Amino acid sequence: MKNESYTTTIVVDKDAKTVFNAVKNLKAWWSEDIEGDTDVLNETFFYHYKDVHLSKIKLIEIIPDKRLVYHVIDNQFNFTKDKSEWTNTKLVFDLSEDAAKTKVIFTHEGLVPLCECYNICNDAWTNYIKNSLYKLIVIGKGEPNPKDKDGFNAEIVKKWKLSAIA
Repeated sequence: MKNESYTTTIVVDKDAKTVFNAVKNLKAWWSEDIEGDTDVLNETFFYHYKDVHLSKIKLIEIIPDKRLVYHVIDNQFNFTKDKSEWTNTKLVFDLSEDAAKTKVIFTHEGLVPLCECYNICNDAWTNYIKNSLYKLIVIGKGEPNPKDKDGFNAEIVKKWKLSAIA
């Protein structure tokens, strides 16, 4: 197996500023259950889904309309032997504009095929980037996990037979 970090790309018919503003609004495409600011440099926020996944994440780099980098400070999964598998990984969004289109390359640096959660996280990130973030940018409404409800995470839990508090 290759030791390459997970990456995926979308291309949209929108300007980089519009795309950048959508990307940094993680509550609008990843989860409404995020606590804290996701768009302020050096601010830390918390993502969680029931007892399945909890992350403490900090925005460490911001280049307007071009790049966002988030550092996963702490992480806990309830379905892996190494509960902290994402800890010290980075969520990187690189944007490039060409004519009327903007390309977003998302890389989860450190999420590699050797990680126990790789297949599950691959499914999840693919949905959040190619479906929810894409829809937020193109039609103005993403499909984040709703606050205090199941959303897409419930489908992942069911598909991969992960344990979760119902």
